[in-house]
Amino acid sequence: MGLADSFKAVSDSQRREILLMLREGRLTAGEIAEKLNISQAALSYHLTQLKKADMVLEYRQKNYIYYELNTTLFDEMLVWIEQFKEDKHK
Repeated sequence: MGLADSFKAVSDSQRREILLMLREGRLTAGEIAEKLNISQAALSYHLTQLKKADMVLEYRQKNYIYYELNTTLFDEMLVWIEQFKEDKHK
């Protein structure tokens, strides 16, 4: 997926909230749903969108699925955004 998919994924406020939660570390879907006070079905949709955009990684551990940020993608996005900063040395 490209940057356009990433920016589309963060256009939703609940997905942005999920990303902020995951900044603190891995969480299960149940933990995220409880913090957001949304249904498992709604959360599943949001997590699917974030995974499609490569913003979230999924790890299975025993009976649990954990989600965490794909920091590599965020680094790439920052590099892309940095090119629009004004060069202060000109």
